[in-house]
Amino acid sequence: MRLTVLNVSYPLAPVSPGTAGGAEQILAMLDNALVSAGHRSLVIALPGSQCHGLLLPVSSPRCVLDKNAKDAARHHHLEAIHFALRHFAVDAIHFHGLDFPAYFPECSVPNVVTLHLPLHWYAEEVFQGRWPNTDFVCVSKSQALTCPNGAHISAVISNGIPLGPFVPGGKKGKYALCLGRVCPEKGFHLALQACDACGLPLFIAGKVFPYPEHISYFENEIQPRLHTPHRFLGSVGGTHKQQLLAGAACVIIPSLVEETSSLVAMEALASGTPVVAFRRGALPEIIRDGRTGILVDKPGDLPAAILTACRLDKAVCRREAELRFSAKQMTDRYLALYQRITQRRIDSRTTNRRPISNVGSFASLPAEGAHCA
Repeated sequence: MRLTVLNVSYPLAPVSPGTAGGAEQILAMLDNALVSAGHRSLVIALPGSQCHGLLLPVSSPRCVLDKNAKDAARHHHLEAIHFALRHFAVDAIHFHGLDFPAYFPECSVPNVVTLHLPLHWYAEEVFQGRWPNTDFVCVSKSQALTCPNGAHISAVISNGIPLGPFVPGGKKGKYALCLGRVCPEKGFHLALQACDACGLPLFIAGKVFPYPEHISYFENEIQPRLHTPHRFLGSVGGTHKQQLLAGAACVIIPSLVEETSSLVAMEALASGTPVVAFRRGALPEIIRDGRTGILVDKPGDLPAAILTACRLDKAVCRREAELRFSAKQMTDRYLALYQRITQRRIDSRTTNRRPISNVGSFASLPAEGAHCA
């Protein structure tokens, strides 16, 4: 069955394979998979987003991302969703944003909500059963275990990455790497402290988004610690990112929250690079302690773990990524979910249809698109 799927991004982040946010990267992979499989992909996201399907761009905030900017962005998202439902026969809507309740439309189309972030970050209403015709998806087993009582999770679909661009390089460089959004919960300042203690340069590659708290964190916690030999590289992508991952002695993920998944860890392992991280959230599901990385319980354990991780076998890391973290495994499961909920809607219509009498033959019903309330 050929489908039309509307993927709805978080309103404040562009969608592309190189975006710092994991949710945006997953959306980009799904968009690519839909088009490759012969389906129609529609994507609501900021201008400049990179899509294989049809991008429906929304207005981009041009100021500090405060409450007013967020409220305006959510309003634009809701308008874009209504536009898509008026102009396309949408079979499924897939939401990726933390704030999806602010732009959730009342319509007959089946919905998928992927809970990319720690569940306690979401509004309480998300888990109160008021979302008709909606399938919630967790991205790891550890995340699903944190669901509030009464919450219904339809599936656990682990994230994946495109393995092709990430390959082990030659000789490892003499540096550790932190990669991703530069913000308080990522704890990059702990990696700087640990690398100071063990004498290894740290390269930080990531973007500082214009949220007041992110800017403050960078200015107060990162910049004062960026003395030689440590380096801040800013946002990286493409070949530069791949080379950094392949050349690093290890990747450090010192997150202060329970990560629901970690594309950075998967990309590192695919590049033959071991990972050092805290033993929390989904990271123990991804990292084989002592084989593809080192897990620790407190910041003081990081320096020794970094030195130990640098000696692990990069071939073992790569094999683990090939076995467990392929993007195709993930996208195949989402495409099957789209088909399942679409068929469920068709079956429901058939069951609820009134019997037709006194006609010579069954009249074919017109194709029905999305109807907003």
